[in-house]
Amino acid sequence: MKNLEKIVFNSETPDEKRRKTIIENIIVKFEFVESKILSKSVLNREIPIIYIGNKEKSILLTGAYHGMEWLTSLVLLKFIYDLCEKIQDDIYYKNLIKKRGLAIVPCVNPDGVEISLKGENASGEYKSLVEKIGEVQSWQANARGVDINHNFNAGWEDLHRREIEMGITGPNRTRYGGEYPESEPETQAIVNLCRKMNFGYAFAFHSQGEEIYWEYSDKTPSQSLEIAQKMAHLSGYTVSFPKGLAVGGGFKDWFINELGKPGFTIEIGKGKNPLPLSDFNQIYSKIEKMLYYILELDIS
Repeated sequence: MKNLEKIVFNSETPDEKRRKTIIENIIVKFEFVESKILSKSVLNREIPIIYIGNKEKSILLTGAYHGMEWLTSLVLLKFIYDLCEKIQDDIYYKNLIKKRGLAIVPCVNPDGVEISLKGENASGEYKSLVEKIGEVQSWQANARGVDINHNFNAGWEDLHRREIEMGITGPNRTRYGGEYPESEPETQAIVNLCRKMNFGYAFAFHSQGEEIYWEYSDKTPSQSLEIAQKMAHLSGYTVSFPKGLAVGGGFKDWFINELGKPGFTIEIGKGKNPLPLSDFNQIYSKIEKMLYYILELDIS
């Protein structure tokens, strides 16, 4: 096996090249990890998925639905790396992943992340659109101005009406849910994955606020609140309810409504997006116990 140096996760922003380097490092170093290309973005950027452990009883972790929330992808990549080291060295974790597994999509919206980090020149054929909208550092949407976390088919029609009432009627850097639900390839990649795989739980990582959202509609499973409270206890985060345009259209909402299983949104860190790379170590250390708790959730 190629001798690889340990990655310093807070040394560089997680653009497409950096994420690819980290994933390749993980695949080379840990032979029990599997990585595939789940799908591609509007601009044909790859959306990788990483599998660890038992695929038949697995949990889904996803991040970077919003471009300027790129720090979430780095959190997930570090968790993968650290977990793999534990699996390699600790019999407890070796046995645990035989019972259950993880599927991780660190970056659902690679175009949005590149635009947020690098500006209009990362937006390809949609450069004129992105330039017209502006404020690229705070870019949330995908390359054609659709907010992925407003594009899932859970209360989409009502959310769309409220978007219009707020003056959001077309492509925007944030909060435009598209012409119809699941219109975007990034959204389609996640829903198709969930329809194919029998995930016991799903988690969407966003920033910021140090909050945990767990509820959507009367289909919310009875155990969801207890799990959210336990995660809050381990992290110091707050169990909360989203408000306004944060209600409906999101992945957590769709997962609960469509599959009737526990789904959660975790808002990492506190401050103003995009959270700085200098916050990374503090954020990760605060949620580390919560991440390992997720791995141990019971999947019947």
